[in-house]
Amino acid sequence: MSRALDQAAGLDGLLITPGPDLAYFTGQRPPITERLTLLVLRPGHQPHLIVPALELPHDPGELTLIAWEDGDDPYALVADLLDPRGRYAVSDSAWALHLLALQQVAPQTRYTSMTATLPMLRAVKDADEVALLAAAGAAADATYEQILGVRFAGRTERAIADDLARLLREHGHSQVDFTIVASGPNGADPHHEAGDRVIGEGDMVVLDFGGLKDGYGSDTTRTVHVGEPSAVEREVFDVVRAAQQAAFEAVRPGVACQDIDRVARRIIEDAGYGEFFIHRTGHGIGLTTHEPPYLVRGEEQPLVPGMCFSIEPGIYLPGRFGVRIEDIVTVTSSGGRRLNDTDHELAVIW
Repeated sequence: MSRALDQAAGLDGLLITPGPDLAYFTGQRPPITERLTLLVLRPGHQPHLIVPALELPHDPGELTLIAWEDGDDPYALVADLLDPRGRYAVSDSAWALHLLALQQVAPQTRYTSMTATLPMLRAVKDADEVALLAAAGAAADATYEQILGVRFAGRTERAIADDLARLLREHGHSQVDFTIVASGPNGADPHHEAGDRVIGEGDMVVLDFGGLKDGYGSDTTRTVHVGEPSAVEREVFDVVRAAQQAAFEAVRPGVACQDIDRVARRIIEDAGYGEFFIHRTGHGIGLTTHEPPYLVRGEEQPLVPGMCFSIEPGIYLPGRFGVRIEDIVTVTSSGGRRLNDTDHELAVIW
């Protein structure tokens, strides 16, 4: 907590709501409801957790608890802890219901989002966090290896997505966040929702899946083909694979996030497919599957050892097919280390 406050230049404190921020600071994971739970962090002050009496934590650690009951005004309790003219960073996931009520009782306080003010707060992982991310990545890898043995042809995208979700859970995931199965022309939609399209021979299929294992995220993408691919399909796949590899090799401390994006994008542009690479190259991962840092044009944040993020270039040809390859990568003292180890070759399935 002291590290966060040290970074909070120009702020009078942090207001943390249930979700990944509260779990990061305290290990507490209370329910997210209309009843206010809020951690107040201010430099030079004891951390206070305002919490409904019916949800008091069994082990508050270093926190001072302020319990409130139905009929009390919890926002007044928070206001008593604040500088009435202070400026505070608030968790991005804070409900408007709670923030607006707090503004009513403390009208001269000012607020900004946590990500806007402290975007790198959770970005640098310690060794234990990297180990948890590696374990989540290994579970996703095991899921991919098993899905390659499943028949695709003649089955719906939704059926394959259900298989992926089941396998992720069998390999220890407590939460499945997404199972994208995008076949044939659906592969040109990077965030396609698996549907009732029946997969057939000749289809390229994008598989993008992940979730949370032991509180930390997995996220990997592989593109497979039902039957033998055409020359054009192999060409596009090889371009994406080369872009992904080059971006990975560019990872090292001090390199700007946007430069990793530039490396991948340049290879795809030079191959003539630049207009079909329509998203950033990567995003951070940790307690959530999408968080800072972002590998995107304009992001000048330098890479730091312990940062963990995806590298996932893609090419999306409308009405035809798409290709994406994604690994989670962590920055080391001298370069990068992949947390996904499955083969990057175009797998031919049936």
